[in-house]
Amino acid sequence: MKRLYDISLFYSAFYCIAFGLSMPVSAAEKEIRVLCTTFPIYQITRNIVLDQPHVKVELMLPAGLGCPHDYALSPQDFKKLERATVLVINGLGLEEFLDALLKKAGRDIPVLDSSEGIKEILFEKDESEPADKGRVSSHSIGANPHLFASPRMAARIARNIARGLAPIDPVAGDNYLANGDVYSAKLNHLADELSLLGKQLANTRLVTQHGVFDYLARDMGLEVVAEIQAHAGQEPSAAEILSMIRIAKEKKAGAVFTEPRYPEKIGRTIASEVGITAAVLDPVATGPLAAGREYYEEVMRKNMTTLKNTLGTK
Repeated sequence: MKRLYDISLFYSAFYCIAFGLSMPVSAAEKEIRVLCTTFPIYQITRNIVLDQPHVKVELMLPAGLGCPHDYALSPQDFKKLERATVLVINGLGLEEFLDALLKKAGRDIPVLDSSEGIKEILFEKDESEPADKGRVSSHSIGANPHLFASPRMAARIARNIARGLAPIDPVAGDNYLANGDVYSAKLNHLADELSLLGKQLANTRLVTQHGVFDYLARDMGLEVVAEIQAHAGQEPSAAEILSMIRIAKEKKAGAVFTEPRYPEKIGRTIASEVGITAAVLDPVATGPLAAGREYYEEVMRKNMTTLKNTLGTK
């Protein structure tokens, strides 16, 4: 009986391949829809799932959106969530819109927080309160959610996603765990390359667009002396720009780095006034929806070239 079943399955597979159709999903391999909130989480998850025929990995937010600090929900978002088997999130407060979305969904959807259990968390600073002698004070206002911009932290995320998906989809659980090990090792190797580069750079002080590169800077031994956009969605005032120029001069910053989805004008103005280079660094917060699975590594290696060219080497 099993022999007949195997032959039947063979001809079914042949027929599907010949006519460009998808193989039917068996009862044991019920279709799994993995919905990822942001582009970097989507890319990492794709490297965990790989080519499981019964699994569909989808992206909720637009691939070119970036960090969804002020994101407004769309009807399409609700439809995607209604179909989802599991929701994979960045966590650390990045998806502030999720509470309303999950309540409106009307059903309990497993939420896999990719940041869960990661202990090496940095905290963002609020530098808006004046202190004594006219100086600016800083205090923590919340966890920095931009783990994905550090290959070292992205490796932790990959393992978390693999461990979270395994019990949800036992059919492919062992594959997820194995893929997670392989991909996290690849990301850790990339992190080692970046760490080595940090030791070779002639200048390790920089101005960035916002706190997205704080984890990468920590990994590489770089110092972020100022951020153009200290608060999400708020452009700096003229006084704040003058303050950044002063700080960049005092700290002898080597370059100003903007990001792909932000206007470059303010960054270039600061760089011009300080007399240093302005360039674009990509945290891989955005990208093309049709990007290959190695897109993250490719972008990070381009960043390495940009850092060498702008900050110089010893």
